[in-house]
Amino acid sequence: METTTLQAEVRADRGKGPARRLRAQGKLPGVFYGPGLEPTPLTLSPKELEKALRGKRGRNAVFKLTVDGKDELAMVREITTDPVTQHLLHVDLYRVFEDKELDIEVPFHAVGRAIGVVQGGVLNLTRRHLPVRTTPAKIPVSIDVDVTHLDMRDSLAVEDVAFPEGVECALNPKLTLVIVLEPRMATADEEAAEAEAAAATAEGVAAVEGEAATEGAAPSEPEAGGDKPAS
Repeated sequence: METTTLQAEVRADRGKGPARRLRAQGKLPGVFYGPGLEPTPLTLSPKELEKALRGKRGRNAVFKLTVDGKDELAMVREITTDPVTQHLLHVDLYRVFEDKELDIEVPFHAVGRAIGVVQGGVLNLTRRHLPVRTTPAKIPVSIDVDVTHLDMRDSLAVEDVAFPEGVECALNPKLTLVIVLEPRMATADEEAAEAEAAAATAEGVAAVEGEAATEGAAPSEPEAGGDKPAS
């Protein structure tokens, strides 16, 4: 299994103050947790993590996390970045096992130029990522589908995509992933999408104006056995 080595040190102090001091020293605070593991506060190199995340697997990279001389397999569960500078502020690393399945999302790509596109149609992908279940050892870099044979109004559903062995898509097999639209259909779909986005924005503004003070949405609960700890 392909892994990327990531060095880390256990840190004794928790809280915002110690975390700010670590970042001022060019270090990245983090936490490592998962099944059968006590949450462990860590200190990492932000440059080392950023370099790994720029690799071909991106957020789906599997790390050989070395903590005080002991190796564990880990993946990124959550990353906090500065909204202005985009610098890393904090990372959650989750313990994984080579042969234990997990749910992740992988990039979805259309390969080739469809016949319908050559004739003036527009290729529309309904999703850019696909939710799949697999083991860390079998995580694909991406799911690619050949669309060169698609004519005008032809489509591909989940069941038409050949997934690698050991990789199962979590979507409805009948769900359309790719379709070649006629130019007028494409324009109508784009206008509908813009109208929907505008309506969603208006609802969001109204919701904000109607709530005097809110703190931010609570994070979704992690899987059983991997409760997210306080940093």
